[in-house]
Amino acid sequence: MTAATPTPARGKLKVYLGYAAGVGKTFRMLEEAQEAAQKGADIAIGYFEPHGRKDTIARTSGLEMIPRRKIEYRGSVFEEMNTPAILERHPAVCLVDELPHTNIPGCERLKRWEDVIALLDAGIDVYTTMNIQHLESLNDQVFHITGIRVRETLPDWVLRQADEVVMVDLTPRALLNRLLRGVIYSQEKAQKAMDHFFKESTLVALRELALRETAHEVNVRHVEMEGVLPEPAPPTTAWDTGTSVPPPAGKSRILVYVTAEPSAMVLLRRARRMADYLRADCMAVHVTGVSDNADDEEHLVRILNFARNLHIETRKIEGAGASARHVAKSLTEFARINQITQILLARPHYGGLKWFPERNLIHQIVSLAHDMEVLVIANRGGQ
Repeated sequence: MTAATPTPARGKLKVYLGYAAGVGKTFRMLEEAQEAAQKGADIAIGYFEPHGRKDTIARTSGLEMIPRRKIEYRGSVFEEMNTPAILERHPAVCLVDELPHTNIPGCERLKRWEDVIALLDAGIDVYTTMNIQHLESLNDQVFHITGIRVRETLPDWVLRQADEVVMVDLTPRALLNRLLRGVIYSQEKAQKAMDHFFKESTLVALRELALRETAHEVNVRHVEMEGVLPEPAPPTTAWDTGTSVPPPAGKSRILVYVTAEPSAMVLLRRARRMADYLRADCMAVHVTGVSDNADDEEHLVRILNFARNLHIETRKIEGAGASARHVAKSLTEFARINQITQILLARPHYGGLKWFPERNLIHQIVSLAHDMEVLVIANRGGQ
């Protein structure tokens, strides 16, 4: 009888978090890797993005670099992290730059953070880098600050899995000085950056976001060490059966009412942030029978998948009818059964008669949810 091969202990994740290119995330990661290597640690670089920065490139000296994987796509050849080769080599620690990166089609996984999870599951410790603007729940705030919609994002729960988050800080003025000296980009690219993303007011706001997020991470980890927080439940998708599991006494439970409207994305990001700060349960609920045409169904599938990616539980409940009163009744009855404490709604673009109370969904929900808090979230800037 052959003994079963023991499952390796999961690797540890260390994230170097910044608020802009050039603050020194990769440099700091390589410095700490060099120190660990001098103490005998088995370290390999899985992916390194040099950006032509000589000081950073110099910090890779003496560290093993696993060759990138070349993939042809639409007539061009791209280089990606070679995850199969890293798993075969199996270093004790692997360095991975730019965690939120989207892989080229042809890779086993869509996102680099998914590759990192595969390394962690194989028992490999990972050091990695990212900027705060790539955190999914902050996507709308970053858009309002910068005017740029960040497309490469990372679900908040990935950062929550980190055993350690290191804030790599540099004042905006010092960062701009580095930019002007050509340390971050070439002079031509630096000037374009200063005209757009690298405005001092923008950098100040992004730095504040990064500092706040790091402080929140420290607080969450402190509470978890004290044994207050339970392990988060995995996200599920279900039709409501009328049963519920009561929450612990005093625990917040957030319900997000989602439709096929694009504003649902903004609502879900806000709910995720709110749930994290309140340490609350969170579920996204759709009431069927309101406007279930083919296009709406397609959009709804995408929105519910987005919710699950944020680790928000999703539910579909049968509506008693399509009127605002019927939808509000279905939603508030479900909320009461499930001991919801807050309902989040997107502010609609009503016109004409829909502002009359009997046709206004928000008015109807507020009138029925007298024992819950109802929050109406404005959508500034779409998805």
